[in-house]
Amino acid sequence: MKVCTYAAFGPGDDDGRVSLPADPYPWGVDPGYWDVAGRWREVPESTLAAILDAMGAGPSGPPARAPLVTTSAGGLWPDLPPGELLLEDGGSVDLRRGEPPPQGLPYGYHRLEPSPAPEHPGPGEGNGAGTGELLTVAVCPSRCPPPPADRKWGWSAQLYATRSTASWGIGDFADLRRLVGWAVGSGASFVLTNPLHAPAPGPVPEPSPYFPSSRCFLNPLYIRVENIAGAGELPEIGELASKAKVLNGERLIDRSTVWALKSEALEALFARSERTGTSTHLDAYIRQGGKVLDGYTTFCALAERHGPYWQNWPADYGRPDRPAVANYAASRDGRLRKRYHAWLQWQCEDQLEAASARGSVMSDLAVGVDGRGADAWLWQDSYALGMRVGAPPDNFNIGGQDWALAPWDPWKLRACSYEPYIETLRAVLRQAGGLRVDHAMGLFRLFWVPAGSEPALGTYVRYPWQDMLSLLRLEAWRAGAYVVGEDLGTVEDQVREALDHSGVLSYKIFWFEAQPPAEWPPQALGAVTTHDLPTVAGVWTGSDLVAQREAGVQVNEEGSAGFRRRIREWTGSEDNRPLPEVIEATYSCLARAPCALLSAALDDTLAVEERPNMPGTIDQWPNWCLALPAPLEEIEHNQLAAAIARRFNQR
Repeated sequence: MKVCTYAAFGPGDDDGRVSLPADPYPWGVDPGYWDVAGRWREVPESTLAAILDAMGAGPSGPPARAPLVTTSAGGLWPDLPPGELLLEDGGSVDLRRGEPPPQGLPYGYHRLEPSPAPEHPGPGEGNGAGTGELLTVAVCPSRCPPPPADRKWGWSAQLYATRSTASWGIGDFADLRRLVGWAVGSGASFVLTNPLHAPAPGPVPEPSPYFPSSRCFLNPLYIRVENIAGAGELPEIGELASKAKVLNGERLIDRSTVWALKSEALEALFARSERTGTSTHLDAYIRQGGKVLDGYTTFCALAERHGPYWQNWPADYGRPDRPAVANYAASRDGRLRKRYHAWLQWQCEDQLEAASARGSVMSDLAVGVDGRGADAWLWQDSYALGMRVGAPPDNFNIGGQDWALAPWDPWKLRACSYEPYIETLRAVLRQAGGLRVDHAMGLFRLFWVPAGSEPALGTYVRYPWQDMLSLLRLEAWRAGAYVVGEDLGTVEDQVREALDHSGVLSYKIFWFEAQPPAEWPPQALGAVTTHDLPTVAGVWTGSDLVAQREAGVQVNEEGSAGFRRRIREWTGSEDNRPLPEVIEATYSCLARAPCALLSAALDDTLAVEERPNMPGTIDQWPNWCLALPAPLEEIEHNQLAAAIARRFNQR
């Protein structure tokens, strides 16, 4: 693999076959872009100035060398100074100038100790090489691990919505364990969930799984209280459970009430474990979590005292390296609250591991984080905190989108050896058989919108995609997990080519494809819909279109009509065909796709008309708060679910 000089993040290639266009701006900021209709849109000078200011761009230009470089097995070796390459496994390799290293270097992160610079440099030796700087060389596989053979399939579910009669008003890790067991029994090979990332701590949990406080940790709302050691010995647990299970009768999930009940139970169980000394394994978990867990739990403890958003804290606590932060973390209260939040994560990990042991769970990686949350506080120097991630105008979002997520600054991320990115990948891959990368185009470029501006006034900022894609392959290989890249929307052709060459599966959606499923590519995950799109019932009954109008969003009438037309033409359904037959026919059509993986949405098995999330709305729609209308116990015996499973099993 060539390692580009990063004068801009577009040039270079990943394996000698893929090239992306050069950037006109030296800091990787596009002065304009092609929209979904093929029109060139100029970006206002005010936007460009705001983005460059957020990056701290100076007249001298961006830095030329990174402290971490990547190379792929079988690719071109990067231009590195001579020295000793200290391998992760304890071995070492002598690197000589102008000579490739020995064949068969192991995958991993190796440290290069350059030889001292010569006193009188010869030709080609005065370029900064040999200065004694310590570099990390990441040797990465050329492709991600492949998905299971023989064209497997699975179920997709919003975990919060997938409740059993034992739930506390919200789906949890024990429900996931049961769902995975049922899925495997139905012939499925995986369950794809929404992101399980941690929201900001506090009495009002953030409902959106795609707006996390941290992508490195899990959401304690998903803990099944009764599965914690000692729960049966505390009488108050039963009383709290009785109150919580009443919430299962409501279609709308009340996270605040759920968390009030769960946190009371969890605090009691934590106190019991500390009294009885039954949390001895917690110490080992804390040591293993290292500085990232320490930083996260410190954030949570401070958030309990000062509120969930660190920009509103007293200035002394605004950075993790401030003396006041260390003093509080060392205090009796700080130690206890940090230990409690570490204990919550330990319980999350243990219960997710139990669910994953029954079958493969495909994790979902959100595209970014809340700039006011834990990750942004811990690694704030890596973020452009005055910017928001979004999307340009398209056929379904005419005004563009502002997702309110804080983007990584590509240059600062690179300067810290991609530490936040690597830690994030390791976290989401830890218990995963597969990984869905939401908005996979973000590995290449993200649409930045200055805070307070209209989304249509934003522009794209380029990322060091060669490094980021290489590190994704390396971490996926270490976890033994395949990768699916959600590549919907405005995508440069070369991006799909690069993802394909890295073994990342594409994402094919029934509503968006011009050709029927039988003509889709093999290297893809095929599905009917996603969390942001209508269900089959919503399209066929017309209720989704009505809901959009009532919510006041800009409706793409032609696009919505196209969804229904696809069903009619590709399944041969007449307008009066009963809804259950239409849903089964739609999935029978999907079953003809040659894709490596297919997924069926649990919402469709229950003929749910509402979509989980309606982009462009805030409180006009119950985003991320709709539970499935039936518990898991009924889904396990659902006739439509069984029919879809039979169709997929016949592939």
